[in-house]
Amino acid sequence: MTEPQPAAEKRFKGIAVSPGIIIGKARVVDRSKVKIFYRYLVDDVHVAREQERFALALRATEEQLVRLKNGMPEHVKEHSFILDSYLMILKDNMLCDATARRIVEEKINAEWAIKKSLQEIRDIFSQIDDEYISNRIHDVENVTERVLRNLSGQPQESLSEVRERVIIVAHDLSPADTTELNVSKVMGFVTDLGGRTSHTAIMAQALEIPGVVGLAQATKEIRDGDLLIVDGNAGEVLVNPDDGLIIEYQEKQVQVAKYKSAIARTSHLPAETLDGHRVRIMANIEFLEEVTAVREYGGEGIGLYRTEFLYLKNPQLPDEEELFEDYRDVAELVAPDVLILRTLDLGGDKFMADLEITREMNPALGLRAIRFCLKEPEIFETQLRAILRAGAYGNVQVMFPMISGLQEVLEAKAILEKVKGELEAQGLPHDPDMKVGAMIEIPSAVTVADILAQHVDFFSIGTNDLIQYALAIDRINGDVSYLYEPFHPAILRMIRQVLEAAGAAGIDVSLCGEMAGDPLCVPVLLGLGLETLSMNARSIPLIKTIIRSLSMEDARKDAEEVGRLTTADEVRGYMVDRVRGLFPDMDEGGALPFWGVG
Repeated sequence: MTEPQPAAEKRFKGIAVSPGIIIGKARVVDRSKVKIFYRYLVDDVHVAREQERFALALRATEEQLVRLKNGMPEHVKEHSFILDSYLMILKDNMLCDATARRIVEEKINAEWAIKKSLQEIRDIFSQIDDEYISNRIHDVENVTERVLRNLSGQPQESLSEVRERVIIVAHDLSPADTTELNVSKVMGFVTDLGGRTSHTAIMAQALEIPGVVGLAQATKEIRDGDLLIVDGNAGEVLVNPDDGLIIEYQEKQVQVAKYKSAIARTSHLPAETLDGHRVRIMANIEFLEEVTAVREYGGEGIGLYRTEFLYLKNPQLPDEEELFEDYRDVAELVAPDVLILRTLDLGGDKFMADLEITREMNPALGLRAIRFCLKEPEIFETQLRAILRAGAYGNVQVMFPMISGLQEVLEAKAILEKVKGELEAQGLPHDPDMKVGAMIEIPSAVTVADILAQHVDFFSIGTNDLIQYALAIDRINGDVSYLYEPFHPAILRMIRQVLEAAGAAGIDVSLCGEMAGDPLCVPVLLGLGLETLSMNARSIPLIKTIIRSLSMEDARKDAEEVGRLTTADEVRGYMVDRVRGLFPDMDEGGALPFWGVG
Protein backbone atom coordinates (compact mmCIF):
# COMPACT_ATOMS: atom_id res chain seq x y z
CA MET A 1 0.00 0.00 0.00
CA THR A 2 1.41 3.41 -1.01
CA GLU A 3 2.16 5.79 1.88
CA PRO A 4 0.35 9.19 1.62
CA GLN A 5 2.76 11.87 0.51
CA PRO A 6 3.30 14.86 2.81
CA ALA A 7 1.76 18.07 1.52
CA ALA A 8 4.22 20.20 -0.42
CA GLU A 9 5.58 23.40 1.10
CA LYS A 10 4.32 26.56 -0.62
CA ARG A 11 4.76 30.27 -0.08
CA PHE A 12 2.33 33.04 -1.11
CA LYS A 13 2.78 36.80 -1.13
CA GLY A 14 -0.25 39.00 -0.53
CA ILE A 15 -1.25 42.29 1.10
CA ALA A 16 -0.76 42.67 4.85
CA VAL A 17 -3.85 44.30 6.35
CA SER A 18 -3.52 43.45 10.05
CA PRO A 19 -0.16 42.82 11.77
CA GLY A 20 0.98 39.77 13.71
CA ILE A 21 2.37 36.28 13.13
CA ILE A 22 0.31 33.14 13.68
CA ILE A 23 0.92 29.41 13.19
CA GLY A 24 -2.02 27.03 12.93
CA LYS A 25 -4.25 24.77 10.85
CA ALA A 26 -6.25 26.02 7.87
CA ARG A 27 -10.03 26.00 7.86
CA VAL A 28 -11.17 26.54 4.28
CA VAL A 29 -14.67 28.04 4.18
CA ASP A 30 -16.94 28.45 1.19
CA ARG A 31 -17.54 32.10 0.48
CA SER A 32 -18.17 31.66 -3.23
CA LYS A 33 -20.80 33.85 -4.78
CA VAL A 34 -24.31 32.65 -5.46
CA LYS A 35 -24.42 31.70 -9.13
CA ILE A 36 -27.45 33.02 -10.95
CA PHE A 37 -27.66 31.19 -14.26
CA TYR A 38 -31.31 31.67 -14.95
CA ARG A 39 -33.11 34.67 -16.29
CA TYR A 40 -36.76 34.36 -17.00
CA LEU A 41 -39.60 36.66 -17.94
CA VAL A 42 -42.66 36.92 -15.77
CA ASP A 43 -46.16 37.86 -16.80
CA ASP A 44 -48.18 40.67 -15.24
CA VAL A 45 -49.76 38.28 -12.77
CA HIS A 46 -46.38 37.16 -11.36
CA VAL A 47 -44.64 40.57 -11.28
CA ALA A 48 -46.20 41.22 -7.88
CA ARG A 49 -44.91 37.85 -6.66
CA GLU A 50 -41.33 38.72 -7.70
CA GLN A 51 -41.60 42.10 -5.98
CA GLU A 52 -42.79 40.37 -2.82
CA ARG A 53 -39.91 37.83 -2.99
CA PHE A 54 -37.46 40.71 -3.32
CA ALA A 55 -39.04 42.64 -0.43
CA LEU A 56 -38.94 39.55 1.83
CA ALA A 57 -35.26 38.97 0.98
CA LEU A 58 -34.45 42.58 1.85
CA ARG A 59 -36.29 42.23 5.16
CA ALA A 60 -34.48 38.98 6.01
CA THR A 61 -31.12 40.54 5.18
CA GLU A 62 -31.87 43.56 7.36
CA GLU A 63 -32.81 41.30 10.28
CA GLN A 64 -29.57 39.32 9.88
CA LEU A 65 -27.44 42.47 9.86
CA VAL A 66 -29.22 43.91 12.91
CA ARG A 67 -28.60 40.64 14.79
CA LEU A 68 -24.92 40.76 13.83
CA LYS A 69 -24.63 44.38 14.94
CA ASN A 70 -26.32 43.71 18.28
CA GLY A 71 -24.06 40.70 18.85
CA MET A 72 -20.78 42.51 18.20
CA PRO A 73 -18.20 42.14 21.01
CA GLU A 74 -17.89 45.22 23.20
CA HIS A 75 -14.29 45.95 22.17
CA VAL A 76 -15.31 46.38 18.51
CA LYS A 77 -18.66 48.15 19.08
CA GLU A 78 -17.07 51.39 17.90
CA HIS A 79 -16.93 49.85 14.41
CA SER A 80 -20.66 49.16 14.29
CA PHE A 81 -20.85 51.98 11.74
CA ILE A 82 -19.64 49.42 9.17
CA LEU A 83 -22.80 47.38 9.59
CA ASP A 84 -24.77 50.63 9.69
CA SER A 85 -23.38 51.36 6.23
CA TYR A 86 -24.59 47.91 5.11
CA LEU A 87 -28.06 48.72 6.40
CA MET A 88 -27.95 52.01 4.49
CA ILE A 89 -27.00 50.19 1.28
CA LEU A 90 -30.12 48.06 1.72
CA LYS A 91 -32.17 51.25 1.49
CA ASP A 92 -30.19 52.88 -1.32
CA ASN A 93 -32.30 53.69 -4.35
CA MET A 94 -29.54 52.64 -6.78
CA LEU A 95 -29.86 49.10 -5.45
CA CYS A 96 -33.35 48.63 -4.04
CA ASP A 97 -35.55 51.06 -5.94
CA ALA A 98 -33.77 50.31 -9.21
CA THR A 99 -34.20 46.56 -8.71
CA ALA A 100 -37.90 46.86 -7.88
CA ARG A 101 -38.36 49.07 -10.93
CA ARG A 102 -36.58 46.57 -13.20
CA ILE A 103 -38.84 43.77 -12.05
CA VAL A 104 -41.86 45.81 -13.15
CA GLU A 105 -40.50 47.47 -16.29
CA GLU A 106 -38.49 44.54 -17.71
CA LYS A 107 -40.74 41.80 -16.25
CA ILE A 108 -37.78 39.71 -15.07
CA ASN A 109 -37.14 37.58 -11.99
CA ALA A 110 -35.84 39.28 -8.84
CA GLU A 111 -32.42 37.53 -8.94
CA TRP A 112 -31.65 38.81 -12.43
CA ALA A 113 -32.95 42.29 -11.64
CA ILE A 114 -30.65 42.70 -8.62
CA LYS A 115 -27.66 41.42 -10.62
CA LYS A 116 -28.32 44.07 -13.27
CA SER A 117 -28.56 46.79 -10.61
CA LEU A 118 -25.27 45.66 -9.10
CA GLN A 119 -23.53 45.80 -12.47
CA GLU A 120 -24.71 49.37 -13.00
CA ILE A 121 -23.27 50.36 -9.62
CA ARG A 122 -20.00 48.59 -10.48
CA ASP A 123 -19.75 50.61 -13.69
CA ILE A 124 -20.02 53.86 -11.71
CA PHE A 125 -17.53 52.85 -9.01
CA SER A 126 -15.01 51.62 -11.58
CA GLN A 127 -14.35 55.24 -12.57
CA ILE A 128 -13.52 56.42 -9.06
CA ASP A 129 -9.88 57.37 -8.66
CA ASP A 130 -9.76 57.07 -4.88
CA GLU A 131 -8.78 53.66 -3.49
CA TYR A 132 -10.78 54.00 -0.29
CA ILE A 133 -13.97 55.14 -2.03
CA SER A 134 -13.70 52.75 -4.99
CA ASN A 135 -13.27 49.81 -2.59
CA ARG A 136 -16.72 50.53 -1.18
CA ILE A 137 -18.12 48.59 -4.15
CA HIS A 138 -17.13 45.48 -2.18
CA ASP A 139 -19.58 46.53 0.52
CA VAL A 140 -22.36 46.80 -2.05
CA GLU A 141 -21.41 43.36 -3.40
CA ASN A 142 -21.43 41.83 0.08
CA VAL A 143 -24.90 43.19 0.81
CA THR A 144 -26.16 42.03 -2.58
CA GLU A 145 -24.75 38.55 -1.93
CA ARG A 146 -26.73 38.28 1.30
CA VAL A 147 -29.91 39.36 -0.49
CA LEU A 148 -29.30 36.81 -3.25
CA ARG A 149 -28.76 34.03 -0.71
CA ASN A 150 -32.02 34.92 0.97
CA LEU A 151 -33.74 34.98 -2.41
CA SER A 152 -32.35 31.61 -3.48
CA GLY A 153 -32.57 29.87 -0.11
CA GLN A 154 -28.86 28.99 -0.12
CA PRO A 155 -27.68 29.37 3.50
CA GLN A 156 -24.08 30.35 4.23
CA GLU A 157 -21.89 28.70 6.85
CA SER A 158 -21.66 30.90 9.94
CA LEU A 159 -18.15 31.59 11.16
CA SER A 160 -19.49 31.86 14.71
CA GLU A 161 -19.84 28.06 14.65
CA VAL A 162 -16.06 27.46 14.43
CA ARG A 163 -15.16 25.34 17.47
CA GLU A 164 -11.39 24.84 17.19
CA ARG A 165 -8.31 27.04 16.89
CA VAL A 166 -7.91 27.66 13.15
CA ILE A 167 -6.88 30.12 10.48
CA ILE A 168 -9.77 30.95 8.14
CA VAL A 169 -9.04 30.61 4.42
CA ALA A 170 -11.71 32.11 2.14
CA HIS A 171 -12.15 33.59 -1.30
CA ASP A 172 -13.33 36.75 0.42
CA LEU A 173 -14.71 37.83 3.80
CA SER A 174 -17.19 40.60 4.33
CA PRO A 175 -17.10 42.86 7.40
CA ALA A 176 -20.28 41.09 8.47
CA ASP A 177 -18.33 37.81 8.35
CA THR A 178 -15.59 39.26 10.53
CA THR A 179 -18.10 40.39 13.17
CA GLU A 180 -19.03 36.71 13.55
CA LEU A 181 -15.46 35.59 14.21
CA ASN A 182 -14.86 34.10 17.63
CA VAL A 183 -11.35 35.44 18.30
CA SER A 184 -10.80 32.79 20.97
CA LYS A 185 -10.97 30.22 18.16
CA VAL A 186 -10.15 32.09 14.93
CA MET A 187 -6.46 33.03 15.03
CA GLY A 188 -6.49 35.02 11.77
CA PHE A 189 -7.47 34.80 8.13
CA VAL A 190 -6.23 34.81 4.55
CA THR A 191 -8.31 35.57 1.44
CA ASP A 192 -7.98 35.52 -2.32
CA LEU A 193 -9.46 39.01 -2.66
CA GLY A 194 -9.25 42.27 -0.72
CA GLY A 195 -7.20 45.42 -0.22
CA ARG A 196 -5.65 47.59 2.49
CA THR A 197 -8.57 50.00 2.72
CA SER A 198 -11.42 47.46 2.84
CA HIS A 199 -13.82 47.37 5.76
CA THR A 200 -12.72 43.78 6.34
CA ALA A 201 -9.20 45.10 6.95
CA ILE A 202 -10.58 47.68 9.40
CA MET A 203 -12.42 44.98 11.33
CA ALA A 204 -9.38 42.68 11.40
CA GLN A 205 -7.33 45.49 12.91
CA ALA A 206 -10.05 46.20 15.47
CA LEU A 207 -10.15 42.51 16.45
CA GLU A 208 -6.33 42.50 16.51
CA ILE A 209 -6.03 39.28 14.52
CA PRO A 210 -3.48 38.92 11.70
CA GLY A 211 -4.79 39.05 8.16
CA VAL A 212 -3.33 38.73 4.66
CA VAL A 213 -5.54 39.40 1.62
CA GLY A 214 -5.14 39.53 -2.16
CA LEU A 215 -3.52 36.08 -2.43
CA ALA A 216 -5.52 35.22 -5.59
CA GLN A 217 -5.06 31.42 -5.45
CA ALA A 218 -5.20 30.68 -1.71
CA THR A 219 -8.47 28.73 -1.75
CA LYS A 220 -7.27 26.66 -4.71
CA GLU A 221 -3.84 25.84 -3.26
CA ILE A 222 -4.60 25.46 0.46
CA ARG A 223 -6.43 22.40 1.79
CA ASP A 224 -8.47 22.00 4.95
CA GLY A 225 -6.07 21.04 7.75
CA ASP A 226 -2.87 22.31 6.09
CA LEU A 227 -0.42 23.88 8.54
CA LEU A 228 -0.04 27.63 7.88
CA ILE A 229 2.27 30.39 8.97
CA VAL A 230 0.55 33.76 8.40
CA ASP A 231 2.86 36.76 8.59
CA GLY A 232 0.54 39.75 8.81
CA ASN A 233 3.56 42.06 9.02
CA ALA A 234 5.19 41.10 5.73
CA GLY A 235 2.05 39.88 3.92
CA GLU A 236 3.29 36.31 3.50
CA VAL A 237 1.58 32.93 3.94
CA LEU A 238 3.65 29.74 4.23
CA VAL A 239 1.83 26.44 3.65
CA ASN A 240 3.09 23.24 5.33
CA PRO A 241 6.45 24.72 6.45
CA ASP A 242 9.25 22.50 7.72
CA ASP A 243 10.31 22.41 11.37
CA GLY A 244 13.12 24.91 10.82
CA LEU A 245 10.72 27.55 9.48
CA ILE A 246 8.26 26.93 12.30
CA ILE A 247 10.97 27.53 14.91
CA GLU A 248 12.16 30.64 13.06
CA TYR A 249 8.67 32.15 13.03
CA GLN A 250 8.00 31.21 16.64
CA GLU A 251 11.06 33.26 17.56
CA LYS A 252 9.74 36.14 15.43
CA GLN A 253 6.42 35.94 17.28
CA VAL A 254 8.20 36.45 20.59
CA GLN A 255 10.27 39.36 19.26
CA VAL A 256 7.33 41.13 17.63
CA ALA A 257 5.21 40.77 20.77
CA LYS A 258 8.08 42.19 22.83
CA TYR A 259 8.54 45.24 20.63
CA LYS A 260 4.82 45.90 20.20
CA SER A 261 4.46 45.93 23.96
CA ALA A 262 7.41 48.30 24.37
CA ILE A 263 6.08 50.66 21.71
CA ALA A 264 2.58 50.69 23.21
CA ARG A 265 3.91 51.59 26.66
CA THR A 266 5.53 54.75 25.30
CA SER A 267 2.85 55.87 22.82
CA HIS A 268 1.66 58.73 25.02
CA LEU A 269 5.12 60.21 25.41
CA PRO A 270 5.83 63.24 23.20
CA ALA A 271 7.52 62.72 19.84
CA GLU A 272 10.79 64.41 20.77
CA THR A 273 14.16 63.76 19.17
CA LEU A 274 17.25 62.91 21.19
CA ASP A 275 18.39 66.53 21.00
CA GLY A 276 15.04 67.96 22.18
CA HIS A 277 13.27 68.80 18.92
CA ARG A 278 9.49 68.34 19.32
CA VAL A 279 7.39 66.93 16.44
CA ARG A 280 3.59 66.99 16.49
CA ILE A 281 1.99 63.65 15.57
CA MET A 282 -1.64 63.81 14.45
CA ALA A 283 -4.10 61.36 12.89
CA ASN A 284 -6.07 61.01 9.67
CA ILE A 285 -9.64 59.83 10.19
CA GLU A 286 -12.76 59.04 8.13
CA PHE A 287 -15.38 58.75 10.89
CA LEU A 288 -16.27 60.23 14.25
CA GLU A 289 -15.89 56.80 15.86
CA GLU A 290 -12.15 56.73 15.13
CA VAL A 291 -11.37 59.54 17.58
CA THR A 292 -11.21 57.08 20.48
CA ALA A 293 -8.42 55.14 18.78
CA VAL A 294 -6.53 58.38 18.09
CA ARG A 295 -6.50 59.12 21.80
CA GLU A 296 -5.51 55.56 22.70
CA TYR A 297 -2.53 55.59 20.33
CA GLY A 298 -1.25 58.97 21.54
CA GLY A 299 -2.39 61.25 18.70
CA GLU A 300 -2.24 65.00 19.20
CA GLY A 301 -5.28 66.05 17.22
CA ILE A 302 -6.72 65.37 13.78
CA GLY A 303 -4.54 66.54 10.89
CA LEU A 304 -6.99 65.34 8.24
CA TYR A 305 -10.69 64.65 8.64
CA ARG A 306 -11.96 63.29 5.33
CA THR A 307 -15.52 64.58 5.21
CA GLU A 308 -16.86 62.49 2.32
CA PHE A 309 -18.59 59.70 4.26
CA LEU A 310 -21.69 61.72 5.12
CA TYR A 311 -22.11 62.49 1.41
CA LEU A 312 -21.81 58.84 0.42
CA LYS A 313 -23.83 57.01 3.03
CA ASN A 314 -27.27 58.21 1.94
CA PRO A 315 -29.00 58.76 -1.40
CA GLN A 316 -29.64 62.39 -0.41
CA LEU A 317 -27.09 65.09 0.31
CA PRO A 318 -26.57 65.76 4.03
CA ASP A 319 -28.06 68.99 5.32
CA GLU A 320 -26.26 71.64 7.35
CA GLU A 321 -27.45 70.34 10.73
CA GLU A 322 -26.26 66.80 10.05
CA LEU A 323 -22.83 68.07 9.01
CA PHE A 324 -22.63 70.52 11.91
CA GLU A 325 -23.50 67.91 14.54
CA ASP A 326 -20.84 65.53 13.23
CA TYR A 327 -18.10 68.19 13.03
CA ARG A 328 -19.03 69.63 16.43
CA ASP A 329 -18.89 66.20 18.09
CA VAL A 330 -15.40 65.54 16.68
CA ALA A 331 -14.20 69.04 17.65
CA GLU A 332 -15.40 68.58 21.23
CA LEU A 333 -13.81 65.14 21.51
CA VAL A 334 -10.35 66.27 20.34
CA ALA A 335 -10.33 69.70 22.05
CA PRO A 336 -8.10 71.44 22.93
CA ASP A 337 -6.13 69.76 20.15
CA VAL A 338 -6.74 70.87 16.60
CA LEU A 339 -9.25 69.39 14.17
CA ILE A 340 -8.46 70.08 10.49
CA LEU A 341 -11.48 69.51 8.26
CA ARG A 342 -10.80 68.94 4.58
CA THR A 343 -13.67 70.21 2.50
CA LEU A 344 -15.42 67.80 0.17
CA ASP A 345 -12.92 65.88 -1.97
CA LEU A 346 -15.17 64.00 -4.35
CA GLY A 347 -16.23 64.45 -7.93
CA GLY A 348 -19.71 64.27 -9.33
CA ASP A 349 -19.21 60.70 -10.51
CA LYS A 350 -18.46 59.64 -6.94
CA PHE A 351 -21.75 60.55 -5.31
CA MET A 352 -24.33 58.06 -4.15
CA ALA A 353 -26.63 61.05 -3.81
CA ASP A 354 -29.29 62.90 -5.74
CA LEU A 355 -27.00 64.65 -8.19
CA GLU A 356 -27.25 64.42 -11.94
CA ILE A 357 -23.74 65.09 -13.23
CA THR A 358 -22.20 63.88 -16.46
CA ARG A 359 -19.92 60.88 -16.02
CA GLU A 360 -16.31 61.67 -16.92
CA MET A 361 -13.76 59.79 -18.97
CA ASN A 362 -10.97 60.63 -16.52
CA PRO A 363 -12.40 61.72 -13.16
CA ALA A 364 -8.91 62.01 -11.57
CA LEU A 365 -8.29 65.01 -13.82
CA GLY A 366 -11.86 66.23 -13.98
CA LEU A 367 -14.51 67.90 -11.87
CA ARG A 368 -13.52 66.93 -8.33
CA ALA A 369 -12.58 68.40 -4.95
CA ILE A 370 -12.30 72.22 -4.94
CA ARG A 371 -13.27 72.37 -8.62
CA PHE A 372 -16.55 70.65 -7.89
CA CYS A 373 -17.23 72.82 -4.83
CA LEU A 374 -16.66 76.04 -6.77
CA LYS A 375 -18.99 74.82 -9.52
CA GLU A 376 -21.65 73.83 -6.96
CA PRO A 377 -21.52 76.77 -4.50
CA GLU A 378 -24.72 75.82 -2.67
CA ILE A 379 -23.25 72.47 -1.63
CA PHE A 380 -19.96 74.18 -0.72
CA GLU A 381 -21.66 76.91 1.32
CA THR A 382 -23.68 74.36 3.29
CA GLN A 383 -20.51 72.55 4.30
CA LEU A 384 -18.63 75.75 5.12
CA ARG A 385 -21.49 76.94 7.34
CA ALA A 386 -21.33 73.66 9.28
CA ILE A 387 -17.53 73.88 9.61
CA LEU A 388 -17.57 77.48 10.81
CA ARG A 389 -20.32 76.72 13.34
CA ALA A 390 -18.36 73.73 14.66
CA GLY A 391 -15.46 76.11 15.18
CA ALA A 392 -17.33 77.62 18.14
CA TYR A 393 -16.96 74.29 19.98
CA GLY A 394 -13.29 73.49 19.53
CA ASN A 395 -10.01 74.24 17.80
CA VAL A 396 -11.19 73.81 14.19
CA GLN A 397 -9.35 74.68 10.98
CA VAL A 398 -10.45 74.24 7.36
CA MET A 399 -8.41 73.30 4.31
CA PHE A 400 -9.19 73.13 0.61
CA PRO A 401 -8.11 70.06 -1.41
CA MET A 402 -6.65 69.79 -4.91
CA ILE A 403 -5.57 73.43 -5.16
CA SER A 404 -3.80 74.02 -8.47
CA GLY A 405 -3.29 77.78 -8.27
CA LEU A 406 -4.11 81.04 -6.53
CA GLN A 407 -7.44 81.70 -8.27
CA GLU A 408 -9.07 78.69 -6.60
CA VAL A 409 -7.86 79.84 -3.18
CA LEU A 410 -9.22 83.34 -3.72
CA GLU A 411 -12.60 82.08 -4.89
CA ALA A 412 -12.91 79.59 -2.03
CA LYS A 413 -11.97 82.23 0.54
CA ALA A 414 -14.50 84.65 -0.95
CA ILE A 415 -17.27 82.09 -0.45
CA LEU A 416 -16.01 81.45 3.07
CA GLU A 417 -16.21 85.18 3.87
CA LYS A 418 -19.73 85.36 2.43
CA VAL A 419 -20.83 82.50 4.68
CA LYS A 420 -19.23 84.17 7.72
CA GLY A 421 -21.29 87.27 7.02
CA GLU A 422 -24.51 85.26 6.82
CA LEU A 423 -23.79 83.48 10.11
CA GLU A 424 -22.99 86.81 11.76
CA ALA A 425 -26.24 88.31 10.50
CA GLN A 426 -28.20 85.30 11.80
CA GLY A 427 -26.50 85.47 15.18
CA LEU A 428 -25.30 81.86 14.98
CA PRO A 429 -22.17 81.00 17.00
CA HIS A 430 -19.16 80.38 14.77
CA ASP A 431 -15.41 81.02 14.51
CA PRO A 432 -14.90 84.25 12.51
CA ASP A 433 -11.11 83.89 12.64
CA MET A 434 -10.81 80.25 11.58
CA LYS A 435 -7.45 79.36 10.03
CA VAL A 436 -7.54 78.42 6.35
CA GLY A 437 -5.16 75.99 4.65
CA ALA A 438 -4.40 74.69 1.18
CA MET A 439 -3.55 71.09 0.37
CA ILE A 440 -0.46 70.78 -1.76
CA GLU A 441 -1.06 67.68 -3.87
CA ILE A 442 -0.71 68.91 -7.46
CA PRO A 443 2.70 69.77 -9.01
CA SER A 444 1.44 73.20 -10.11
CA ALA A 445 0.70 74.06 -6.45
CA VAL A 446 4.29 73.16 -5.57
CA THR A 447 5.58 75.48 -8.28
CA VAL A 448 3.52 78.44 -7.02
CA ALA A 449 3.74 77.56 -3.32
CA ASP A 450 5.47 80.89 -2.62
CA ILE A 451 2.41 82.70 -4.04
CA LEU A 452 -0.14 80.51 -2.25
CA ALA A 453 1.69 80.97 1.05
CA GLN A 454 0.78 84.67 1.03
CA HIS A 455 -2.93 83.85 1.11
CA VAL A 456 -3.36 80.93 3.52
CA ASP A 457 -2.48 80.17 7.14
CA PHE A 458 -0.97 76.73 6.56
CA PHE A 459 -0.12 74.05 4.01
CA SER A 460 -0.87 70.34 4.22
CA ILE A 461 1.14 68.21 1.81
CA GLY A 462 -0.99 65.34 0.48
CA THR A 463 1.70 63.00 -0.80
CA ASN A 464 -0.68 60.26 -1.97
CA ASP A 465 -2.02 62.41 -4.82
CA LEU A 466 1.18 64.44 -5.23
CA ILE A 467 3.14 61.29 -6.05
CA GLN A 468 0.40 60.07 -8.39
CA TYR A 469 0.19 63.33 -10.33
CA ALA A 470 3.91 64.08 -10.34
CA LEU A 471 4.90 60.62 -11.61
CA ALA A 472 1.83 60.06 -13.81
CA ILE A 473 0.98 56.88 -11.88
CA ASP A 474 -2.46 55.44 -11.26
CA ARG A 475 -1.74 53.89 -7.86
CA ILE A 476 -4.85 51.67 -8.09
CA ASN A 477 -3.70 50.17 -11.41
CA GLY A 478 -1.78 46.99 -10.57
CA ASP A 479 0.18 47.15 -13.81
CA VAL A 480 1.91 50.41 -12.89
CA SER A 481 1.45 50.72 -9.13
CA TYR A 482 5.04 49.51 -8.59
CA LEU A 483 6.14 52.89 -9.99
CA TYR A 484 4.36 54.69 -7.12
CA GLU A 485 7.54 55.66 -5.30
CA PRO A 486 7.69 58.16 -2.40
CA PHE A 487 11.50 58.14 -2.53
CA HIS A 488 11.64 59.43 -6.10
CA PRO A 489 14.07 62.38 -6.01
CA ALA A 490 11.44 64.59 -7.67
CA ILE A 491 9.03 64.02 -4.76
CA LEU A 492 11.65 64.82 -2.14
CA ARG A 493 12.59 67.99 -4.01
CA MET A 494 8.94 69.04 -4.19
CA ILE A 495 8.53 68.59 -0.43
CA ARG A 496 11.66 70.68 0.16
CA GLN A 497 10.37 73.42 -2.16
CA VAL A 498 7.03 73.62 -0.33
CA LEU A 499 8.79 73.82 3.04
CA GLU A 500 11.06 76.60 1.83
CA ALA A 501 8.12 78.63 0.49
CA ALA A 502 6.16 78.18 3.72
CA GLY A 503 9.19 79.06 5.82
CA ALA A 504 9.73 82.29 3.92
CA ALA A 505 6.08 83.26 4.51
CA GLY A 506 6.06 82.15 8.14
CA ILE A 507 3.22 79.62 7.83
CA ASP A 508 2.97 76.07 9.19
CA VAL A 509 3.29 72.90 7.10
CA SER A 510 2.07 69.39 7.84
CA LEU A 511 2.27 66.20 5.77
CA CYS A 512 -0.78 63.93 5.78
CA GLY A 513 -0.02 61.29 3.14
CA GLU A 514 1.07 57.70 3.72
CA MET A 515 4.69 58.87 3.81
CA ALA A 516 3.98 60.29 7.29
CA GLY A 517 3.39 56.79 8.69
CA ASP A 518 6.28 55.12 6.88
CA PRO A 519 9.22 54.46 9.26
CA LEU A 520 11.68 54.68 6.36
CA CYS A 521 10.42 58.12 5.31
CA VAL A 522 10.21 59.80 8.70
CA PRO A 523 13.93 60.54 9.24
CA VAL A 524 14.11 62.23 5.83
CA LEU A 525 10.90 64.20 6.42
CA LEU A 526 12.22 65.50 9.73
CA GLY A 527 15.55 66.36 8.13
CA LEU A 528 13.77 68.34 5.42
CA GLY A 529 12.10 70.43 8.13
CA LEU A 530 8.64 68.94 8.71
CA GLU A 531 7.43 69.41 12.28
CA THR A 532 3.89 68.03 11.96
CA LEU A 533 2.97 64.60 10.58
CA SER A 534 -0.54 63.16 10.29
CA MET A 535 -1.19 59.44 9.74
CA ASN A 536 -3.37 56.40 10.40
CA ALA A 537 -3.84 56.18 14.17
CA ARG A 538 -2.29 52.70 14.43
CA SER A 539 0.98 54.03 12.99
CA ILE A 540 1.41 56.65 15.73
CA PRO A 541 3.22 54.57 18.41
CA LEU A 542 5.75 53.28 15.87
CA ILE A 543 6.47 56.69 14.36
CA LYS A 544 6.87 58.25 17.79
CA THR A 545 9.40 55.54 18.65
CA ILE A 546 11.37 56.27 15.48
CA ILE A 547 11.44 60.01 16.23
CA ARG A 548 12.57 59.49 19.84
CA SER A 549 15.48 57.39 18.54
CA LEU A 550 16.79 60.12 16.21
CA SER A 551 18.61 63.39 16.62
CA MET A 552 17.66 66.30 14.39
CA GLU A 553 21.31 66.68 13.49
CA ASP A 554 21.37 63.14 12.08
CA ALA A 555 18.00 63.60 10.37
CA ARG A 556 19.32 66.69 8.57
CA LYS A 557 22.39 64.72 7.48
CA ASP A 558 20.08 61.99 6.13
CA ALA A 559 18.11 64.58 4.15
CA GLU A 560 21.32 66.05 2.73
CA GLU A 561 22.63 62.62 1.79
CA VAL A 562 19.48 61.43 0.02
CA GLY A 563 19.36 64.79 -1.74
CA ARG A 564 22.56 63.80 -3.51
CA LEU A 565 21.20 60.41 -4.61
CA THR A 566 19.70 60.11 -8.07
CA THR A 567 17.27 57.17 -7.99
CA ALA A 568 14.48 56.00 -5.71
CA ASP A 569 16.20 52.64 -5.25
CA GLU A 570 19.33 54.35 -3.96
CA VAL A 571 17.32 56.44 -1.50
CA ARG A 572 15.35 53.44 -0.24
CA GLY A 573 18.49 51.36 0.17
CA TYR A 574 20.16 54.13 2.16
CA MET A 575 17.14 54.50 4.49
CA VAL A 576 16.80 50.74 5.06
CA ASP A 577 20.43 50.65 6.19
CA ARG A 578 19.86 53.69 8.42
CA VAL A 579 16.85 52.23 10.22
CA ARG A 580 18.57 48.87 10.61
CA GLY A 581 21.51 50.70 12.11
CA LEU A 582 19.24 52.51 14.57
CA PHE A 583 17.60 49.28 15.76
CA PRO A 584 20.10 46.42 15.35
CA ASP A 585 18.43 44.29 18.04
CA MET A 586 15.17 44.41 16.10
CA ASP A 587 16.96 43.41 12.91
CA GLU A 588 18.49 40.39 14.63
CA GLY A 589 15.17 39.46 16.23
CA GLY A 590 13.22 39.63 12.98
CA ALA A 591 10.94 42.41 14.17
CA LEU A 592 11.83 44.98 11.52
CA PRO A 593 9.31 43.63 8.98
CA PHE A 594 6.68 44.60 11.58
CA TRP A 595 7.98 48.12 11.05
CA GLY A 596 7.76 47.90 7.28
CA VAL A 597 11.53 47.52 6.98
CA GLY A 598 12.34 44.32 5.11
